[in-house]
Amino acid sequence: MKQYRLNVDPRILELLGPNLYTNIYYVLAELIANAYDADAKNVYIISNKDDIRVEDDGHGMSYEAGDIAKYLNVAGVSRTTETESLTKSGARRKMGRKGVGKLAALSVSEDVDVLTIVNGEKSGFVLTRHPENGHDLKAIPDDQIVFERIADHGSAIIMRNPQYRLHKTLDSVKRNLLKIFPLIDANFRIHVIRANEEVTIEDFDRNIMGELCALVTLGDKFKPLCDLVSDSHPDRRDDLVAAQATKAIPIIVKANDGKEHEYSLEVLGWIGAYKSTRGRKAELTDFPDNFVSLFANEKMGEFNILPVVGQNKLNEVYVVGQLHVDLFELTELPDMALSNRQGYKSDDPRYEAVREYVRGELLADILKRRETYTDIVNADKKKQKEEAQRSDEAKLRAAVDTFRRKASEEAATALAKLGVNVSREAMEDAISKSINDNSPDLGLKATVDSKKKKILISQTYLDKAFADIIYQMLVFNDVPSDGILYTNCDDEVCRVPEGRGVYDYLREFFVESYSTQKIFVLFVTSENTKVSWGAITEVGASWITKIDHKIFNVHPFRPEHPLNDEVQWQSTNRDKPSGDLWMIPLNADIFCQKIEAVCDALDYKKKTRAQNMAHLGTLVSIRKA
Repeated sequence: MKQYRLNVDPRILELLGPNLYTNIYYVLAELIANAYDADAKNVYIISNKDDIRVEDDGHGMSYEAGDIAKYLNVAGVSRTTETESLTKSGARRKMGRKGVGKLAALSVSEDVDVLTIVNGEKSGFVLTRHPENGHDLKAIPDDQIVFERIADHGSAIIMRNPQYRLHKTLDSVKRNLLKIFPLIDANFRIHVIRANEEVTIEDFDRNIMGELCALVTLGDKFKPLCDLVSDSHPDRRDDLVAAQATKAIPIIVKANDGKEHEYSLEVLGWIGAYKSTRGRKAELTDFPDNFVSLFANEKMGEFNILPVVGQNKLNEVYVVGQLHVDLFELTELPDMALSNRQGYKSDDPRYEAVREYVRGELLADILKRRETYTDIVNADKKKQKEEAQRSDEAKLRAAVDTFRRKASEEAATALAKLGVNVSREAMEDAISKSINDNSPDLGLKATVDSKKKKILISQTYLDKAFADIIYQMLVFNDVPSDGILYTNCDDEVCRVPEGRGVYDYLREFFVESYSTQKIFVLFVTSENTKVSWGAITEVGASWITKIDHKIFNVHPFRPEHPLNDEVQWQSTNRDKPSGDLWMIPLNADIFCQKIEAVCDALDYKKKTRAQNMAHLGTLVSIRKA
């Protein structure tokens, strides 16, 4: 009768077992890693009614050859030399190091069956949080050692009555396993099975690369990933995708011999940015989609370092990456994994070096590429919108010309039929009928109006700080950014399109339009206005075309004709030499009043005065004179 004895203090099982992992996927990742170290080509995750079973077709463990005794030596270091760092086949580098991962299944179940077969030799025992006599494990008879998917060699871990279960859909399982165990190719596949359902995970790269708009790879091994990113903007591809060399960072680390040695910390892998995150998160319990994971010897050591390297920038939600740093697991260096096996010691110099590199260089690089993608997409959308608008304008012009010609001809014909002695009322009826009959030709007017910019913020660059406040207050009142023309805006959608002359562009709004929807101008005036040719041009254009406008003025400058200086303008103070802006409560109220009046005039849903005053107070100082 085979005897199975656990070579560890049983109190460790009670302490570590239920607390080692807090997520079923980390547990599965450990069991998959064990299969990988066993040179398996296939891993089967089988979710049954009362258990979760993980089988692999690796080389299995022999009781007679001492493999199982070594397996039961928990926390025994398995990699002390370079030779021991390789699997039996020599084709893979081992992921396991301390032998603690085998306890992972105890985080899910109190009792776990361990079955194995090699060369016809079967062995089995129950790994439990509460061993008999402290160390002895219950043996499983050979006739009860039954596998579902393997035959001649391999192992099975059966977690009975698990406290964690897999997600409702196998696609969710697949997606989550890909995030924490991407080492999947033709030589190593993962099969997930539930009843009659089955999915096979066999290609990580294509699952995620097709969703990226920007990518940076590190090292020749990951360079081919660049070919998997869509080439929708070939003329700007170099700005979006880059294959870089392995990042080598010189570092001094104290080795296990107590001496400090210099090493080259090499970072390989990739970091990318999604085109969109919309609709990616299918279930609340999924891992987040934006993460940067750290791997060593192909095994994940920390799922996400974004919280410690990020700077809370909005675009960071699009970032995803996997970085490989094998120096983290170099045999001659201290183990830097945390006790829960779900992260690294943050004060280890290797971790600090990687953290600073990602924070200072790599993250900034991919965020810049993501911004470039956004600019390209916005430029394309704006170009399409402008082309559509110009097309509609041209159609409207043609429609107006047709209307004039047909209405004139039909009115003339009708009048001729009436004869010479015709009453004024009859003439008006004839002309009115002609106009009404032909007015459908002008049906494009509403389309043209809907696509035009509604508001122009006329300003000089020196007054940008004040213009920004006006812009932010408009947006706060639900005025869409793409309805505002503001040439110095930080938001690209408001600026004059790339390649367009500013005066030609403005002419479309002030002069060359059959639309009756004229642009509403908000003038920012100050002592800088008189020395800005662009601002003076906009003032003249608005006067000639009699466009509605409001004046926001920086004291002590006084707006002059042709602006409508007979009505009350808003006045703001600017300290010198700091340039700080401030308003007295009365002028703050007038500011909000004018913003609200613009919203009323253009049918935008405005905020209340109290809401506007409160928000304005966050943008500019409001104080007594």
